[in-house]
Amino acid sequence: MKILIVEDELKTGSYLKQGLAEAGFGVDLVQDGDDGLHYALTDAYDLVILDVMLPGIDGWAVLQGIRKSGRDMPVLFLTARDQVEDRVRGLESGADDYLVKPFAFSELLARVRTLLRRGGKSTESEFLRAANLELDLMRRRVSRSGKRIDLTAKEFALLELLLRRQGEVLPRSLIASQIWDMNFDSDTNVIEVAVRRLRAKMDDGFEPKLIRTVRGMGYVLEATGCD
Repeated sequence: MKILIVEDELKTGSYLKQGLAEAGFGVDLVQDGDDGLHYALTDAYDLVILDVMLPGIDGWAVLQGIRKSGRDMPVLFLTARDQVEDRVRGLESGADDYLVKPFAFSELLARVRTLLRRGGKSTESEFLRAANLELDLMRRRVSRSGKRIDLTAKEFALLELLLRRQGEVLPRSLIASQIWDMNFDSDTNVIEVAVRRLRAKMDDGFEPKLIRTVRGMGYVLEATGCD
């Protein structure tokens, strides 16, 4: 799946690009409206994330150009303009969703996936698996050896991240930014507590053990070679 981000604020654009790439998407980032429209019309994108206030032509004009060309990929406005009339204008102009800054990355990712499913263009598997563990993305359900396991929203998001990056040691800083939308604070144990609770639900009473702590580095989920 390929996403185009049109965002002139480099810090925000880089944050989005990194997060979406880590979620498994191909991502292009441009920083002005003219480039945004050019990219949108010359490549096959599954979704466009679009700011309103841009150098060159603004986001309204980019969206208008996309729709006039007959392109029907979903467009998500991501902007600091939070007035009701702006949201109405965006949706009536052909946008599929409108999210106001500041935003939580977890919410943006959920909206991206919803738009892709709604458009019938998602080729992403509905399931993530490791050994006898299965995560159903559509129904938001988890089971192990056929036994359903109830997780909180954060636990589900954490497990999904670990499954998507199977075999890769994920540092606490990455988990903090992806799941809690915060910078990692070495004085907090929120991540350790969350992993401990998830491990108790996912691994206690099951074999093989899937979630492992790599001392001084982070956490990894792998179906083989676990303690």
